Amino acid sequence: MKSKRILVTGGAGFLGSHLCERLVRGGHDVICLDNYFTGRKKNVEHLMDFHNFELMRHDITFPIFVEVDQVYNLACPASPVHYQHNAVKTIKTSVMGAINVLGLAKRVKARVLQASTSEIYGDPTQHPQQETYWGNVNPIGFRSCYDEGKRVAETLFFDYHRMNDVDIRIMRIFNTYGPRMHPDDGRVVSNFIVQALKNNDITVYGDGSQTRSFCYVDDLIEGMIRLMNKDGFNGPVNVGNPGEFTIKELAEKVIELVGSSSMVIYKPLPSDDPRQRRPDITLAKEKLDWQPEIKLEQGLRKTIKYFKDNLD
Repeated sequence: MKSKRILVTGGAGFLGSHLCERLVRGGHDVICLDNYFTGRKKNVEHLMDFHNFELMRHDITFPIFVEVDQVYNLACPASPVHYQHNAVKTIKTSVMGAINVLGLAKRVKARVLQASTSEIYGDPTQHPQQETYWGNVNPIGFRSCYDEGKRVAETLFFDYHRMNDVDIRIMRIFNTYGPRMHPDDGRVVSNFIVQALKNNDITVYGDGSQTRSFCYVDDLIEGMIRLMNKDGFNGPVNVGNPGEFTIKELAEKVIELVGSSSMVIYKPLPSDDPRQRRPDITLAKEKLDWQPEIKLEQGLRKTIKYFKDNLD
């Protein structure tokens, strides 16, 4: 593939850092943009010696002026703990961030990919979720700043595409895990692993019967790059692992793999927490020739090793 100049917003975050690494090692010139609200410099410090990697501190709610061929828009806190910390800032990041990257793409005629989310489906009444499903979202709840912010971003992407012929891609990301997750981000995989490594009680919200589908980060990044470089297909497209597990099953698997003495304890389910979440990836298979390769146990082992090596 011909070398490109690529902007990754949120590039020092969990997903962004893996994407930057993959693109840098692929020979592309990469600008990693982050304001470090949830992103961390240590996630990309191993890339600083590469001549084709550049780090820029910037908040995407303000316009950005660079010359690039492609933009991956990953800038937004993605875990409930972080996106509820400052709900107004979260929705501004999604909405103003989308306007700013779309304005950039329009000016320099770049292709732009929006990292959207399975959260746009809300607490779904359709299972598994297909891209044609419009969702079941509470517009005024605690999660709304993220859910509705991402929904508005998708609206903006398609409006810029229809009105200004901006070359867009939209990817709906389902639960993803792997090395470089923030240990305090409140996501279920990192929560369970950190608690198990410390032999603390593992906290399950609700009765543990709610389900999630977990995609390892390497599989996710492969799908993202395939979507960006697929001509003639805008999306939206689900990218995630259709393997479905209850939260209780995940907790028990993490305890087993860590060899922990942790006990599972149960607490009340948070407001608007989805009962089921599983992607229909038929479209990703058909359009991108993509499906996940890494099984949950294999991915959990790699993630546990990362946390074991990096926990203070």
